[in-house]
Amino acid sequence: MVKKTSTKSDVDFKETVKKLEDTIEEYMVDKAPFQIPENIKELLVKIAPWLSLIGLIFGLPLILVGLGMGAVLAPFAFLGGVQAGVSFGLGMIISLVVLVMQAVAIPGLFKRSAFAWKMMFYASLVTVVQNVAGFNLFGLVVGTLISWYLLFQVKSYYK
Repeated sequence: MVKKTSTKSDVDFKETVKKLEDTIEEYMVDKAPFQIPENIKELLVKIAPWLSLIGLIFGLPLILVGLGMGAVLAPFAFLGGVQAGVSFGLGMIISLVVLVMQAVAIPGLFKRSAFAWKMMFYASLVTVVQNVAGFNLFGLVVGTLISWYLLFQVKSYYK
């Protein structure tokens, strides 16, 4: 049996993500001007897996069609410049990664597991990268704030 050892970069990455998570939690829960009432939090936790499942059902075909259209239209990408083709392809791939992460989280969301919550948090971090790469300032600021606020408000429900 092969024993996996953690490298320094693994430990640094985990520590960095943990510090980021702690900082976000401080601002989205402890210092937030408005706390979501407990009954609303409970409702959010109950419907979150279903909303994720609906998002998966509708999102996967759209992403696959987008990737297929990207392959068909790739020869014409030069008309929009090389950047247009690369940006579209990168956006589709990142969207697919986020969708897979959310799909992995769905069973755990039903069970209220901490792993599922972490997967949703990581998916939100990947979405931040997608918004930065696509220069989507509105999605970056508003979308990230809303998703992190909701995620961290219900974090205590996932054990």
